[in-house]
Amino acid sequence: MRIVEDESGSRYILEKRSTDGWLVRDPKTGTETYRSPDALTIVEGESPLAIAATAVPESVRLVLSVVHQERDLGLLLELARDGPLSVRTLLDRYEYCESDLHGRLAEFRVAGLIVEERVAGERGYATTPDAEEAIELLTSKDAAPSDS
Repeated sequence: MRIVEDESGSRYILEKRSTDGWLVRDPKTGTETYRSPDALTIVEGESPLAIAATAVPESVRLVLSVVHQERDLGLLLELARDGPLSVRTLLDRYEYCESDLHGRLAEFRVAGLIVEERVAGERGYATTPDAEEAIELLTSKDAAPSDS
């Protein structure tokens, strides 16, 4: 599997090569088309799997790269639902020790999933638009498996 790029900078996954044309797949849509080899350049040094992952919205990829446990995902979901919340409220409400909570919040903040805010005069956190978009996509009824 290799990555190719056309003259406009669009990247595709090279599925098959022949002298007449190369079969390429758009990673975002899954559409396969034959293109002239002269119109494409092979891209070196990038993972084809990373390009394939672009089919998932960037906000969701961000959450997936930061959240390592289900309880961390739950923390982000609760913060989006009930936030902004003070650190004191987070410590009282959820089963994190102080150092673990601050570690998770720091990871979320560095990734751009939360921002620091004042809540009732105390330090607190709220989710960012990127986090909210990802949560909306991850929890939408269209994305959820059916019970049938």
